[in-house]
Amino acid sequence: MARTKSSGRWLQRHLNDPYVKQAQKDGYRSRSAYKLIELNDKDRFIRPGMRVMDLGSAPGGWSQVLSRLLGGKGWVLATDILPMDPIRNVDFVQGDFTDEAVLKTLLERAGGEKFDLIVSDIAPNLTGIDSADQASSMYFLELAVDTVRRTLKPGATFVAKMFQGSGSDAWLKDLRTSFQKVSIRKPAASRPESREVYVVAKGFKG
Repeated sequence: MARTKSSGRWLQRHLNDPYVKQAQKDGYRSRSAYKLIELNDKDRFIRPGMRVMDLGSAPGGWSQVLSRLLGGKGWVLATDILPMDPIRNVDFVQGDFTDEAVLKTLLERAGGEKFDLIVSDIAPNLTGIDSADQASSMYFLELAVDTVRRTLKPGATFVAKMFQGSGSDAWLKDLRTSFQKVSIRKPAASRPESREVYVVAKGFKG
């Protein structure tokens, strides 16, 4: 298939992106690693020894950050519908997060113990139809919160990507009923033109 002008512009921007270049230098699999690093620098939610669930983990940028910051003293349970190459101290389950059987597998891997932190960088496969893409992203967030309420320890933290738009205000209102503090962040590595923001929810009420 011939490359379009728009895809050519995207490729050029991607190759010139300072975060892409830095990721290659630092050995991270994706530029999104720097979003999690910046969020943690500000809100300090990653500590050695934690049990962490990483939703939508492929290709593994966030799992790499978690593995490094846990310092070999914790454990990450990651999942994605796409395959992901192995990472130290990361247990990976490949499957569709919307499938109840995949969640059951995750719970079995967790051995009945709850998590100190759950992170989600899930984004839907974009169709270009804004309303459909927004609905898909909110559906993933609703499933993520359902998982949080079933598997997160009281007092723990949830961090997730959210696209601002239809349904996001109602989702935030619901999220705030389960956490003591909910903050909205826009990391520098998040492109200014994108509607994505990151939600840091602390103090899970259980």
